Amino acid sequence: MSNKPAQILQGTNPLTLEGALAAQMVEALDGYVTSAVASSVEKREALWHRDYSSHKAYAESVEPNRERFKKQIGCLDARVPIEELAYVATTKTPAHFTKGENYIVSRVRWPVFDDVEGEGLLLEPMHNVPVIAQVVALPDADWTPEMIAGVTDALPPNAQFARRLAKAGCRVVIPLLINREDTYSGNPTLGALTNQPHREFIYRMAFELGRHIIGYEVQKVLALVDWMSPYEEPIGVIGYGEGGLIALYSAAADTRIQATVVSGYFQSRQEVWREPIYRNVWGLLHEFGDADIASLIAPRPLIIEASRGPEVAGPPPLRDGRGGAAPGQLVSPPMESVQAEFNQARSFYQQLGSEDALHLVSPADRLPGDKETLNAFLTQLGVETAHIDWYHLLSQPTDDTFDYETRQQRQFMQLVNVTQRFLREAASRRQQFFWKNTMGPRQGAAPTAERWKELCADAKTYFWDEVIGRCPAPDVPANPRTRLIYDEPRWKGYEVVLDVWKDVFAYGILLLPNVLQPGEQRPVVVCQHGLEGTPQDTADARIESVYYSYAAQLADRGFITYAPQNPYIGYDAFRVLQRKANPIKWSLFSLIIRQHERTLDWLAEQPFVDAERIGFYGLSYGGKTAMRVPALLERYACSICSADFNEWIVKNATFDSRYSYMFTGEYEMPEFDLGNTFNYGEMAGLIAPRPFMVERGHDDGVAPDEWVAHEYAVVRRLYVQLGIADRTEIEFFDGGHQINAEGTFRFLHRHLNWPEP
Repeated sequence: MSNKPAQILQGTNPLTLEGALAAQMVEALDGYVTSAVASSVEKREALWHRDYSSHKAYAESVEPNRERFKKQIGCLDARVPIEELAYVATTKTPAHFTKGENYIVSRVRWPVFDDVEGEGLLLEPMHNVPVIAQVVALPDADWTPEMIAGVTDALPPNAQFARRLAKAGCRVVIPLLINREDTYSGNPTLGALTNQPHREFIYRMAFELGRHIIGYEVQKVLALVDWMSPYEEPIGVIGYGEGGLIALYSAAADTRIQATVVSGYFQSRQEVWREPIYRNVWGLLHEFGDADIASLIAPRPLIIEASRGPEVAGPPPLRDGRGGAAPGQLVSPPMESVQAEFNQARSFYQQLGSEDALHLVSPADRLPGDKETLNAFLTQLGVETAHIDWYHLLSQPTDDTFDYETRQQRQFMQLVNVTQRFLREAASRRQQFFWKNTMGPRQGAAPTAERWKELCADAKTYFWDEVIGRCPAPDVPANPRTRLIYDEPRWKGYEVVLDVWKDVFAYGILLLPNVLQPGEQRPVVVCQHGLEGTPQDTADARIESVYYSYAAQLADRGFITYAPQNPYIGYDAFRVLQRKANPIKWSLFSLIIRQHERTLDWLAEQPFVDAERIGFYGLSYGGKTAMRVPALLERYACSICSADFNEWIVKNATFDSRYSYMFTGEYEMPEFDLGNTFNYGEMAGLIAPRPFMVERGHDDGVAPDEWVAHEYAVVRRLYVQLGIADRTEIEFFDGGHQINAEGTFRFLHRHLNWPEP
């Protein structure tokens, strides 16, 4: 009888794939997500229930979509009341600093939130000139208000659309937008500077807290609409480039805006993942393309101007220690893309009988603010004698004394500071969202461990659907393929490939103790690698690393172990995968959860596995997995988070610590609105009443001990209240970002009911 080990596992086919399986897996996942993005256009229609029977019925029918849209862009905070704009003057620069042909130009600011003001220019017709309309004019992010007002000569006169509207008799306010430079992106007191564009720097911290640079700037526009509303003149919004985005979104959010011009922006957004990350909106393409956003404006007038859009090759260059920005480019919207999206928007207007309210203008010079555009804009605002003077513009004095840079810094820091305020309030918001809905008002007896799972059901559904993102379940047979790769004295190791979706697979390494008897079932420990890791890192004793081959160590102790390949490998390859997934309301963990689901299905079918005793143990990014996947897949009987557990929301969003991801290249880390819903304490609450453990090295650079202990106190308190204090623990050890393999091993032996050697 031969002692040669089996080359494949019983019940599986031979694994014949060669090469880097991790890279092939990520590539296959990328293809799957790309296909899902392509199909999002027709799938999103199921989320709309447009009623075209009347304009009133239509407005009511799309109102739920409007409310979801406002939440997705972070436009949800109550603005402060506004009765007037404040003039901005100093001892060097007067508020009314120049005049146009028939209007006065002043610097102004206005309240938005308690900590945030809008700031820009007011172009007010002179007393003897009647005001024909009120307009919010939005320049591109890299243009100043002075440029489109013609105060400086940085733009050709044809592009000075705010100036032309003022000359025609409009009251015009021009807000400053946060620009794409990186001057203030960092914290110099910490020596932490980045090359993230200012818009990205705000985006990262805001996204984690359910806000967005887009939402902040929409709120600045809507504050002006609040101010303009008591006046009888009609209100319009016009924007170019990034300003076109804000104009489109503002009009979609607020029906008081009576006409809108979007220049150099409108097109298909199916490749929004290629654009700068500060345009990433969670779930955007799941429900909204640009045409769908236009349908929130319908039947109100909308003019799409196919001008040449801003072109940005990427973030500011790496230099002098500045780095960490996400890749992303802006290219001028291709005319065919503009036309296709316009045609889709036109169908909504046609069904409302309002086709005349939608216009597409293609300027011959490709500059924003074409005469045809502005005349159509004023006509749609109800101005009967609209006249845009195209050729006769008088020269205006250039203002050289104003400190443009200080204004940009002031506006930038206001958004940083208000977001940091939201960060400080996040724990209270989570208290209302999670703990109040599960524990009640904390009076009387705490719920039992048996009832806890039932109390968390709604929160678990929300976590999966709204935070992680729920992608389709595996829909093809697993078709397991295996091959022997390790033959050690105490165990054998097999590579395993399982199909998840068509052309998409999960991959891992299974270690089986040699002493397994026929019919015997043993517990399994799923051992999850970290960032840029592979299953071999945990399973191969010849690889020296922070993992200390802990999957192999556990196999030596008699456990079956399985080391999955997670897709966070390949640097930008997997981060681009996340970028593609976010707009369709998926994340990297949407895919990871389904891969683990397929893996658990297969493990549970194996005759040597006790399906009731499958534990999870992950390091670093594997520790992130330990918080998210077992929270949603209840077949994991316990979970250990190593070298990752900490005050996760602070780590993602704080401006005041070098531990923060705000200053690093992990641009995929922010998860939309996580701060107001689930920190690691709440995720552990979804794992409860199953056993949960934290492994923490004192010198681990992920976070300080204080952050870890602070967040773990939330977990400990819950387990005590549920009467299961013996099911949770934390081990601090003298070491760094690594597996310690002491207390965690004892924990696994105890809670998976396997004797220690």
